[in-house]
Amino acid sequence: MGFLKIDPMMVKLIITLLLATFIPAKGGFVDFFQYLTTAAIALLFFMHGAKLSREKIIAGSSHWRLHLWIMTSTFILFPILGLLFVWWHPLNISPDLYTGFIYLCILPGTVQSSIAFTSLAGGNVAAAVCAASASSLLGVFISPMLVNLVMNVHSEMPGNGLEQIGKIMLQLLVPFVIGHISRRWIGAWVEKHRSLIGKTDQASILLVVYSAFSEAVVNGIWHKVGLATFGWILLGCLIILAVALLINIVASRVFGFKRADEIVVLFCGSKKSLANGVPMANILFPASTIGIILLPLMIFHQVQLMICSYIAGRYKAAGEKQAQKEAAPRVMESQK
Repeated sequence: MGFLKIDPMMVKLIITLLLATFIPAKGGFVDFFQYLTTAAIALLFFMHGAKLSREKIIAGSSHWRLHLWIMTSTFILFPILGLLFVWWHPLNISPDLYTGFIYLCILPGTVQSSIAFTSLAGGNVAAAVCAASASSLLGVFISPMLVNLVMNVHSEMPGNGLEQIGKIMLQLLVPFVIGHISRRWIGAWVEKHRSLIGKTDQASILLVVYSAFSEAVVNGIWHKVGLATFGWILLGCLIILAVALLINIVASRVFGFKRADEIVVLFCGSKKSLANGVPMANILFPASTIGIILLPLMIFHQVQLMICSYIAGRYKAAGEKQAQKEAAPRVMESQK
């Protein structure tokens, strides 16, 4: 029943949504929270850059076919699924929610949970570190371009797409690079305080969510989204995740990947990053729409953790069973 366990981060998100609903930021507090959020996100990506080891990247980067498929799944397969979902348009709901589904599908994959699930399932951890890190880093460039290409997000000002990418690079990539360069001096401290990165990660996400939903509440989000709509968002997330998982499993077996690499494809090629998606949305979309656009991503985040936790447990159990079968003849031989 481990897959039914609620992620603590989801509980914090729910509390943050309730706080924004009943005590939204208004007036001068809006600017305060925006500055605080920007600083927290910059610190987060600085810490991620300092944590990333070049040795691990080199160790896991040799399997080019594996990484090529994961990037294809993340930045081509998923956007196609999002576009097909919007083309299907099964319910007459707010267009911003359908925008949220497309936005969800063009984001890079997660880093921490992809690596953690790969390790739990007995997969190729070095390759997972490389694939997840590359997805997160490339997403800083690719996701904003896909937003402008697929959703035609622009303002009346020319060159707005490049301006958005520049803002994202300044807020996310520059701190990441500085952190990675600083690794030679602070790497040991970062390794010793890895839990601090997780706390920084969560704090920055919660700050952005609070700011976004405060704006959304002021603009009447709860008049647009009811329980039936929430249920439909959940069903949509389940459909998209199920199709992505199925395609990734089939592709792994068609390409003849080993079991350890199949696990990497499954977890790195089918997950979407809340940590990257929330700060990007804060830059890419108008403040009045961010809250409702992020709803599919926040629900997908919990769905992917629950489903992938269950799948990782199944892979682990199957691996242990296979190891026992292989060990049995050796034990019998030694007894003789």
